[in-house]
Amino acid sequence: MDFVGIQQEFAHAPATERHTHNRWEPYVDNGGTSLAIAGADYVIVASDARQSNGFNINSRYDPKAFHLSNNAILATAGYAADAKRLVEVLEQNAQMYYHKHDRVMKTSAMAQMLSNTLYGRRFFPYYVFPILAGLDNEGKGALYCYDPVGNMERVVYQSFGSASALVQPFLDNVVGFKNQRGADPARLLERDQALKIAVDAFTGATERDIYTGDWLDIFIVDRNGVTHEKRELKHD
Repeated sequence: MDFVGIQQEFAHAPATERHTHNRWEPYVDNGGTSLAIAGADYVIVASDARQSNGFNINSRYDPKAFHLSNNAILATAGYAADAKRLVEVLEQNAQMYYHKHDRVMKTSAMAQMLSNTLYGRRFFPYYVFPILAGLDNEGKGALYCYDPVGNMERVVYQSFGSASALVQPFLDNVVGFKNQRGADPARLLERDQALKIAVDAFTGATERDIYTGDWLDIFIVDRNGVTHEKRELKHD
């Protein structure tokens, strides 16, 4: 029997006699968006809470931003299970640091530790795009963004996630003052301005991105500690 005949015979064979190939995928993109904006004495982190898989919504409230024990905030995008595991690893290492040195780990030290942790898993990386936010040694807002293998950069604002292609250009314009004649790109926003921009970014993103929505977690870090508020987004 030639090749064409084999194909025809297979096409008419019962489904139970056909061979199927199943693939295990270790990574899933659970959608959603996170952003952060740093100021002179504060940092704001905002993340939506929708967790999805394709066109299915797994949960309408599964946070992507986490308050760490040293008053830093870790915001994530990508695979929700890897994000939760990464938080566990960071907190375990932070507790070990505290018991060894008798002091809380500073944001800059945790930023380097996070980079090392991601790089240590570079051959089977955590499928997350993290933003670490807190105050630096001078009390200024500090943001560190990463790729899944630990490349780190300190920035003033950043967005990751399914709506980042919509949110990042918006932040470039209203926070970074990019491509604006006569604007000062080094100018930092006041806290109320940054908070309004963060909320407006998600209000707009939910109109265009089906993976972003339901609830918005907002964390504000300043010298008084961390405050958290929860706002409603679109549910469709």
